[in-house]
Amino acid sequence: VYLPSGCQIAVSPDTKYFAVDWLGVEVTRATLGIIGMGSIGYKVAQRARAFNMRILYHNRNRRRKEEEEAVGAHYCEKMEDLLQQSDFVMLVVNLTPETHKLIGKKELRLMKPTATLINISRGAVIDQDALVEALQNKVIRAAALDVTYPEPLPRDHPLLKLNNIIITPHIGTATVQAIHMMAEEAIANMLAVLNGQPIPSEVFPK
Repeated sequence: VYLPSGCQIAVSPDTKYFAVDWLGVEVTRATLGIIGMGSIGYKVAQRARAFNMRILYHNRNRRRKEEEEAVGAHYCEKMEDLLQQSDFVMLVVNLTPETHKLIGKKELRLMKPTATLINISRGAVIDQDALVEALQNKVIRAAALDVTYPEPLPRDHPLLKLNNIIITPHIGTATVQAIHMMAEEAIANMLAVLNGQPIPSEVFPK
């Protein structure tokens, strides 16, 4: 939340000094809860490990012990346990009927009032009306969304009027290299289908 505001302060013609009490929240040694520990969730854990974060995760299937140990991740069978303990909760799940509005009013109230909710999956994984209410009433400290529903949000949407949220325009993969790799992966999958071979990146394996 501080990055865009800080940039505005730094470049504003009205800025005469920088406030010394304008402070953020430390991620080092904080607890990160990852909901969805697939390939992307695991990469998030690898990066969080570099910040000495305590890593909790909730997933349909538990990771192998050696994979958990490699990133220092602890499995939470119940998502509620993860929500109650985490300083940062990151959503990294596919959008399915089971994950639609996975985070709603009940789940937000389980989170710490100092916690931040981060969504890099799909907008509909969060009940946005419940999130607006939670942010307005300081049920949680802040949210960071790379995805919303719809995209973009209507210009009068209440999420756009809050000062404890940062929203980016679905740019989690927005690099030249990533787009090239995605195109190559899509082509490899199409060729596999046309040649009757197993699909390398099947979304819902049989």
